[in-house]
Amino acid sequence: MKTLALLAFSIAVMAASGFGADAGLTPQDLMKPLSTDWPTFNGDYSGKRYSSLSQIDQSNVGRLTLAWVAQPQSVGIKSTPLEVNGILYFTTPDNVWAADARTGTIVWHYYRESVGDHIGNRGVGMYKDWLYFETPDCHLISLNAKDGAVRWDIELADPKLEYFATMAALVVRDHVIVGVSGDATDVPGFLESVNPETGKVEWRWNTEPQPGEPGSETWPQGTDAITHGGGMTWMTGTYDPELNQIYWGIGNPNPVLNGDIRKGDDLYTCSIVSLNPDTGKLNWHFQPSPHDTHDWDAVQTPVIFDDEYQGVHRKLLAQASRNGYFFVLDRTTGEHILTAPFIATNWAKGIDSRGEPIPNRAKEPKPDGALVSPGSDGATNWMAPSFDPQTRLFYVSARRLWSIFYMTAEGKPEGWAGRDRNLWANSVLEALDYKTGEVRWKHEIGDGEGVAGLLTTAGNLLFTGDNSNNLLALDPATGKTLWHVNLGARILTGPTTYELDGKQFLLTPAGPLIFAWILAR
Repeated sequence: MKTLALLAFSIAVMAASGFGADAGLTPQDLMKPLSTDWPTFNGDYSGKRYSSLSQIDQSNVGRLTLAWVAQPQSVGIKSTPLEVNGILYFTTPDNVWAADARTGTIVWHYYRESVGDHIGNRGVGMYKDWLYFETPDCHLISLNAKDGAVRWDIELADPKLEYFATMAALVVRDHVIVGVSGDATDVPGFLESVNPETGKVEWRWNTEPQPGEPGSETWPQGTDAITHGGGMTWMTGTYDPELNQIYWGIGNPNPVLNGDIRKGDDLYTCSIVSLNPDTGKLNWHFQPSPHDTHDWDAVQTPVIFDDEYQGVHRKLLAQASRNGYFFVLDRTTGEHILTAPFIATNWAKGIDSRGEPIPNRAKEPKPDGALVSPGSDGATNWMAPSFDPQTRLFYVSARRLWSIFYMTAEGKPEGWAGRDRNLWANSVLEALDYKTGEVRWKHEIGDGEGVAGLLTTAGNLLFTGDNSNNLLALDPATGKTLWHVNLGARILTGPTTYELDGKQFLLTPAGPLIFAWILAR
């Protein structure tokens, strides 16, 4: 009887919210500019996290009031909720929820206990009436979006090898693009394309090339270092439908701090890559951190946009990287356009002809320590950046962070060679001019390491969180605070926005809670 009552309740909630036969999300829907829904991890394929909604603007942001608050679980929410046809879909490790986007009422909850690292989960991908969820033990599960029922379950990688998974899948036409995570491993990373209907793997692209393939010459020859090379694909990439290219940031090499046994650039670790989503073929690569020895993966969002650059219309890609440098590339060819530091860095001797930093070997880990900026947690990290086409500025949550990197005989408990010690950190929101690399303005967000992502809107607003549990609305042109409220917990993901019944909602998960805001009448 309890099961029947729950089913009846779910049906009633779905009917009230308009969730029905038209609730599917087609591949064509994902091609459209971001509007009233939030249908994929970054809102749309570009990674800009910019919404055209403007009901909430600078003149009325002070009238924001709570529409509802939900607490589905006691752990912090790191996922970006999708909103499609009035239903929210969000996750924590082992869990997926569907909720009414008008009220926060839970429609259904899926739970699957798993082994593996439960560091966090970034969310789900959606195709038609199906959701795609990566689990801590490296499975990909297809769920019915209407009730959470399992359609199929496949293993992406063996968790006994210490793979795990955290990312939100990217749906590109009839491909579900997925990747793997891992910290304490000496196994190689990869991306895969999975058929959304059957779960069959269509192609796999390995982040370390096979012996004899282009890029393999950047690893030590005559050793097996490349087969243990790392290069995890932690975060969701972006996609250009016109060029039919997906763009992905690749993780750091293994061993993490000891580069002596993997001399060379170690491609394609710490790289931005372009792949054909139909075949997995590599189009081009750019490496922000050649021969990384500081744990500076390059998985930060590769944001894509078009603009004139030096009088020429260009299809651009920009990334603020964990190593403290900001890069702008031509996304058609991978041609370097600009490289500039966005915080103080001391680990590079200069920039080479390709626009890649030249590592200073004196700053590699050593027995008596090397003082390096940024520290191993990075000048930025998983926090979502944003690009506002109105201001033409790129926004990044940045960290001033110093570490001492040691090389020790025993290595870290996880098997890494070396130890790092973070000395000090504070955080700042920065607006970057992509044409010059200049920091246009800074907004201090407090001591410690910032973790909140960013959202810009056509209402001339920038939303984020600071290190004192505040939700902030800023002027994207100046960084001035226009409104703030204390949430009692830190925002661990990025704010999002959607529109229902003529009302614009601002969604801000913080700690284990989800807050939805609308304008007071």
